[in-house]
Amino acid sequence: MSLSNLMSMLKGGSSVPAIEHEELVQACLKGACHVVDVREPAEYASGHIEGAVNHPLSRFVPSALPQDKPVVLVCQAGGRSARALGLAHDAGRTDIKHYAPGTAGWRARGGPMAM
Repeated sequence: MSLSNLMSMLKGGSSVPAIEHEELVQACLKGACHVVDVREPAEYASGHIEGAVNHPLSRFVPSALPQDKPVVLVCQAGGRSARALGLAHDAGRTDIKHYAPGTAGWRARGGPMAM
């Protein structure tokens, strides 16, 4: 965790920029973001948010993330995407959020899934 993230947490601010479900739905419909799934390939292959690309946390390189639109990171339930978000922010990326409910939350809300 970076010092700035730690200081933000100590001040009571949120150190993890997140996107809400409806905001993500609209961004996906408009093609306004890249969805990046940081789960491992077998998890991704078992079902992922439609249009998401796979960049597993075990091999996560922030510089390999798409650059032309904002990025939304997802995992199964929010933990790994929050870690990836921290790595991306530490690398200087500020146009990235994560979807805290993850693919489990997306699925539970009826979001389209791909295999």
